[in-house]
Amino acid sequence: MKITDECIACGACVDTCPVGAIIEAGDKYKITEDCTECGACADSCPVSAIIA
Repeated sequence: MKITDECIACGACVDTCPVGAIIEAGDKYKITEDCTECGACADSCPVSAIIA
């Protein structure tokens, strides 16, 4: 999974990640190597900024 530049830094994805693999990275968020590719974050993103 990857967070694109479309991210508006709302934080919705952070709360939905079951393994805590999303961190703040400046004015956006970043998915770490702990990601299990479950897709929960992508489903929660209001601007579809998370892609596989």
